[in-house]
Amino acid sequence: MKFSCEKYLLQTACAIASRAAASKSPISALEGLQISADDKLYVKGYDLKKGIVTGIEADIAQRGTVVVGARLFGEMIRRLPDGIVTVTADEKDNISVKCGKSQFNILGISAEDYPELPRFDTVNAIRLPQRLLKDMINKTIFAVSTDEVRPIYTGTLFEVEEDRLTLVSVDGYRLARRTEELKDSKLESCTFVVPGNALSDVEKICTDEEEGEVSIAVGQKHISFEIGDTVVVTRRLEGEFLNYRRSIPESFQFEIKIDRGEFMASIDRVSLIVSEKNSSPVRLTVGDGTIDCLCVTPIGRAQDVCTCEGDGKGLLIGFNDRYLKDALKAAGKDELLLCVNTAVSPCIIKAADGSEDFTYMVLPVRLHA
Repeated sequence: MKFSCEKYLLQTACAIASRAAASKSPISALEGLQISADDKLYVKGYDLKKGIVTGIEADIAQRGTVVVGARLFGEMIRRLPDGIVTVTADEKDNISVKCGKSQFNILGISAEDYPELPRFDTVNAIRLPQRLLKDMINKTIFAVSTDEVRPIYTGTLFEVEEDRLTLVSVDGYRLARRTEELKDSKLESCTFVVPGNALSDVEKICTDEEEGEVSIAVGQKHISFEIGDTVVVTRRLEGEFLNYRRSIPESFQFEIKIDRGEFMASIDRVSLIVSEKNSSPVRLTVGDGTIDCLCVTPIGRAQDVCTCEGDGKGLLIGFNDRYLKDALKAAGKDELLLCVNTAVSPCIIKAADGSEDFTYMVLPVRLHA
């Protein structure tokens, strides 16, 4: 195998594919990247759960395939001087990498030990702008659970209903829902759950350009995201996802209108004294036109006042400051409604203008005297 290409292109391809390479595995090939010189140059990472393959333009002098250590090869390419990189591999997997006056000679891994990405029949397909999917993932992925006890919640629910796409993430303490209309799309209704770590990669690969599209192919056990010259393949998470519609209250005793920036600034200030060693909830006292914010930890006491529209009748409710700030940051709109019934019932954050693009639910913390 022999090929030449721009250093930047190869470096970018290795960085993308390395997201799917195993950090540690009894199969050494899974810790590597498979580089295939064919009609284009393809770089692939695969840890048996998630796979990423990306293609770049290269001058292919001799076709072939080789596997290289992902970490070593990625660092090697990154530290080369800018210019044209030439990579050569012989039948014994001896690899030569040249760029300018720099040269490396390393031993590769046999491509025979590298598994193929799963092939599956597509039962449904979705196309939408990369920019839109990137934003939807960004506004919901923070609520994905990291607890492997209930694997289904370590992913995000995709729900397709005619021309609407809804993403929902839950972790037992909060819920994030985002809905968008897919214009000119005729889709069959379906639901599937995508692992959070795969979605994180998809979000990073997607661009903010207006023209770029992503194609999602849904199979019985796998899902693929085709983003330009890159394909991400991952397993579907199996299990029963939360019926989120039943979990979100439909009516509220209090609906308090807030300015997102002002409220976030108040929460930021009082939570300054919160740390891993000194954890404490932020206490909110919702009065008529004001929200008093208070936090007390062993190292001190912090207070602030935020203006609002509405009367909470002196309701005292506590929250984990990080959960509250994550939801406020993701909401995006300047004017929001805090909707709540009691000090121990879920708090719903939604747009004050009545739009249903997003809903965030945060469970309160039980306060002690």
